[in-house]
Amino acid sequence: MFIQVTLDLLQNFLVTLKLFGLTLLFSLPLGLIISFGSMSKFKPLSYLVKTFVWIIRGTPLMLQLIVFYFGPGLLVSMFEASGTTNWFVDLMRTLNMADPLVTAIIAFVINYSCYFSEIYRGGIESISAGQYEAGYVLGMTKTQIFFRVVLMQVVKRIVPPMSNEIITLVKDTSLARTITVYEIIWAAQDYIRNAGLLWPLFYTGVFYLVFSGVLTLLFGYIEKKLNYYRG
Repeated sequence: MFIQVTLDLLQNFLVTLKLFGLTLLFSLPLGLIISFGSMSKFKPLSYLVKTFVWIIRGTPLMLQLIVFYFGPGLLVSMFEASGTTNWFVDLMRTLNMADPLVTAIIAFVINYSCYFSEIYRGGIESISAGQYEAGYVLGMTKTQIFFRVVLMQVVKRIVPPMSNEIITLVKDTSLARTITVYEIIWAAQDYIRNAGLLWPLFYTGVFYLVFSGVLTLLFGYIEKKLNYYRG
């Protein structure tokens, strides 16, 4: 029984890993883009991006999952009742028919990209103005200064807060069951409903602890490799 439960949980933990991996793949670069928007000198864009980040960071991820899952269907019903048809309605209809895992990935990417954007922004703004001025004196462009002088220093400074968010993401993936994504917690709850077994639910903690432990070791290794950036 123990082996069977382990195999079932491991199979569904792969769904958790897929959600985790795809969220990171898309939210890390998107977060950097959002941070540039929030630091933009074009005030309307800056205020718009900051307001969006404030809304996403200020509301629960579970609520965002529910909105992304049920919202498109409600909007389609409203537009169809009014006889309206356009590209937006077609987009909402497509999202409404999407796999729950796809919906979860979209919600997680938007949520975590906003958190990552603030970490990026803090790291970029922590670099002293003197380093930019030195780069200009050497004839470097703003882009060259960012990629050759600033970027690796920013990476060094944001690794600790970024690692915290990424480890939090490991645990937040369990919220995906809210919109019927069949991940590891859902599988454990099936054993409660169908077999009256409670221990598989607690057993899922082992999977999260092992994965979080691996990430902790990985980020510790990255921090040591970046120790020579002490600017």
